[in-house]
Amino acid sequence: MLIAENITKKFSGVTALDNVCMELHAGKVNAIIGENGAGKSTLMKILSGVYTEYDGRIIYKDNPVRFQNTRQAQTAGIAIIHQELNLIPYLSITENVFLGREITTQWGILDKNKMRRTTGDLLKRLRLSVDPDTKIAALKVGQQQVVEIAKALLFEAEVIIMDEPTSAISENEVKVLFGIIEQLKSENKVIVYISHKLDELFAIADRYIVLRDGKTIESGNMQGMTHDSLIQKMVGREIKIVRKATTRNDSDVLLMVNNISLRNAERKNDLLLKRISFNLHKGEILGIFGLMGAGRTELMETIFGMHTKRTAGNIAISSKRVNIQSPQHAINAGLALVPEDRKKDGLVLGLDVRTNICLTTLNDLQTMGLLNQNKESALAKKYTKELSIKTTSEKQFAKNLSGGNQQKIVLAKWLATRPKILMLDEPTRGIDINAKNEIYKLILQLADQGLGIIVVSSELPEILTVSDRILVMAEGNITAEFLAYEATEDNILKAAIPKTI
Repeated sequence: MLIAENITKKFSGVTALDNVCMELHAGKVNAIIGENGAGKSTLMKILSGVYTEYDGRIIYKDNPVRFQNTRQAQTAGIAIIHQELNLIPYLSITENVFLGREITTQWGILDKNKMRRTTGDLLKRLRLSVDPDTKIAALKVGQQQVVEIAKALLFEAEVIIMDEPTSAISENEVKVLFGIIEQLKSENKVIVYISHKLDELFAIADRYIVLRDGKTIESGNMQGMTHDSLIQKMVGREIKIVRKATTRNDSDVLLMVNNISLRNAERKNDLLLKRISFNLHKGEILGIFGLMGAGRTELMETIFGMHTKRTAGNIAISSKRVNIQSPQHAINAGLALVPEDRKKDGLVLGLDVRTNICLTTLNDLQTMGLLNQNKESALAKKYTKELSIKTTSEKQFAKNLSGGNQQKIVLAKWLATRPKILMLDEPTRGIDINAKNEIYKLILQLADQGLGIIVVSSELPEILTVSDRILVMAEGNITAEFLAYEATEDNILKAAIPKTI
């Protein structure tokens, strides 16, 4: 249905796509596979009219096309679900779904009831039990992802591009999505599916197209492929996943969390966290696993001083009780938090690599009250080298780097504060397997240097890969604790599933 011929795209002299060719087949799930920076998202943005300047041509339903904007692509029947959410926080779900394609009555007035009913039907189809009038800002990331899917389903699109659609949704929502994909396949739609979760691709994909360094490497049928062979095609070499060799649990307690509770901002009697207590030892990697809504992110934010007015309980660092009233207090006490959403909360995308790395240590980079550019440059170069950040220079904008390299910049920014305790919330979300491996190596090295590290993840293999000890959360409670050698996917999941009454 769609053919891309010799697509080339450059950004400020950097070649993102180099003569890429591919075919997208109707009635199939076409998986686009590649490392971060391989050019997958850039190619999809060209197909969907986001990027209009490029070399090469696109043939859609036997006709050459060149979309000048996303509306043209949508009108032609190409819809995209972006990895990074494209929602307006203070509009309702209905207003977001119908933005730019509102329904009006015969008198030219917005038909709010019809739009609301249609949105409600879409949400039911996706099994999201939320009022269509709910503001986007009130939804969790996973629920917002479902709204993005609902937006795409509103079109009777012929080509539906899904860029990491399951990166923030629960296992149940993934099953619903896969059911919808099967239905769309039966309607002879083209599904383009981008994911770094290879298990998903083997479950849903019919065909694969491999990109590497902006070039097409290979395409074919998924039948008969193995994980190892796909990984090798992606990276051009064999990748061995780093795994924790030994369990470490030093006697020195670095962080002591005692009876931490967090009230709901809107419903004062509702607790998001319920009297949570745990210890973190020096040099230990503590994994925290839970399904969506378990309270993992809220726990990290609470420890970091982001919700002090709604928090009860106490925290001690190196056996000394600390009164953390703000993130600045937390940083001064030796805490660092790498947030779940790197683009929204971890980076200033319009600033360069150097400035992003130096943001947390501006006081240390001054000379007589003025920022010392030599000190800034030295710090940026130090972490660019140590963390192997792939960038043309320290002056390259953060927004132009791949997800894996952006995540390394966020890590560098916090490591520059020389923390005692590093909290990582979904540290490899939306990152390819090779970049994941580099992050894992870095986490293990930092633990060996004596840092206490907390890794929050919704990916079980990740938790099992790096952790010395694992806490499981459900509905704001810690429901289980395992040493790494006794933890299995089965017993962790069992503890993570909320108990129904």
